[in-house]
Amino acid sequence: MSNKIVILGVFVADTAYRADRQPKMGETILGRSFVLGPGGKGSNQSVAAAMVGGEVHFITRLGRDPFADIAHATWSKAGVVPEVTEDPESYTGAAYIFIEDATGNNAIIISPGAAGRISVADVEARANLISGAAVFVTQLEQPMPAAHRALEIARAGGAKTILNPAPAATIAPEMLALCDYVTPNESETEGITGLPVTSAAEAKTAAEKLLSQGAGAAIITLGENGALYHDRHQTVHVPAVSAGPVVETTGAGDAFNGGFAAALARGADPIAAVRFGCATAGISVTRPGTAPSMPTLAEVEALLAGMAGS
Repeated sequence: MSNKIVILGVFVADTAYRADRQPKMGETILGRSFVLGPGGKGSNQSVAAAMVGGEVHFITRLGRDPFADIAHATWSKAGVVPEVTEDPESYTGAAYIFIEDATGNNAIIISPGAAGRISVADVEARANLISGAAVFVTQLEQPMPAAHRALEIARAGGAKTILNPAPAATIAPEMLALCDYVTPNESETEGITGLPVTSAAEAKTAAEKLLSQGAGAAIITLGENGALYHDRHQTVHVPAVSAGPVVETTGAGDAFNGGFAAALARGADPIAAVRFGCATAGISVTRPGTAPSMPTLAEVEALLAGMAGS
């Protein structure tokens, strides 16, 4: 059987600014640091999955510019196979990331550039790759029609399908019905379902709504409270896995999704895969950056082994 993971999504160059607070409109403040690095949910998830041992192919669009060079260097280092459409008429995307220095919490603006032009034709050109995957993952940073068509192809080929619905958007029931797993965080869950998520009980209620709208299972990530897994047979609250003090949370959701996908591709059951995803995220938040924060398979396995032995 294939253990290939195919991910459709966006690469952007992250421009990350640390400061005590965000400036008000019209105000200029001094920051504490600046970092330029690789980002974009699809790219980050690809790096995360590859770093923990997955065979990952990443479908995206790039411009022909220095930010595209950052993308290729990032994927080469992590072992991600790029499936790129070059788009010299556009630009490689970029993101503004504000990081609150005291907490590591973040606020983000994304300009996807070429990746915002990912099309159904781009997806159909790679139909054989997608249909041959063990696990297919996508998000909502690229145009919705491309994500929808890719999910159709993946489902027809027998792949396990994961939709990370970020940023939150209205998702048609026929698209949710193509998803074995939907993986929103608390705010994304509220944006999609209209239901608040401030506790595990509220997360279950929102997860039930996602299932009623067509999803096979909902995994609501709860930050420092771990994740809630809910399908038609069971509800399991998986605690967070701590690996040390939190430095930055920007890449945590992507680390979770990449780790979860890699574990599924290796044949783990969903709860074990969620636990693996939580451990991947637990390590990532102890480091700055997004893609550069992703741990190795050995690091995640050592953390989980230490928990089992304690």
